[in-house]
Amino acid sequence: MVNPIKLMTFLMAWFMLLHLQNMKKEVKAMNTISSAKKGLYIGSGVGLVLFTLVGLLPGSFIGGVAGLSIAGMLFGLPLDNALMPRIIVGISMVLGVMVSAIIFTAGAGLIGWMVGHMLDVVKTKKVADATLHAKS
Repeated sequence: MVNPIKLMTFLMAWFMLLHLQNMKKEVKAMNTISSAKKGLYIGSGVGLVLFTLVGLLPGSFIGGVAGLSIAGMLFGLPLDNALMPRIIVGISMVLGVMVSAIIFTAGAGLIGWMVGHMLDVVKTKKVADATLHAKS
C-alpha cells in the first residue's frame, strides 16, 4: 500500500520542479526583451513627462476655445451663465487634454519604438556579420 504522505510529497516536489523549469524559461524570455519594446516603454514615459510639463495647459486652452466656439454657434454670443454652455466648454476642455495626452504619449512612444527597432536591426546585423566572418 502506498503511503499518502509520501505520495503527496512526491507530487508536490514534481510540480515544484516543473514550476521552476517554467520560471527559468520565463526569466530567460524576460531577459531577452527586445530593444524595440524597451524603446517603446522609455518613449511612452518621456511622452507622459513631456505632456505634464508642456501639453496639459495648451490642451486645456485649445479645448476650451473650441468649446467656446461650439457653444457660441449653438447658443449665440455672448454666452450666458447657463448650464449647457458651461458643460459644453468643460467637456471640450477635457477632450482637449485627452487628445494632447494621446498625441504626446503615442508620438514619443512611436519614436522610442523606432529607435529601439533600429538598434535591434543593427545588433542582428552585427551578429550576422560576425558569424559570416567566423565561418569564412
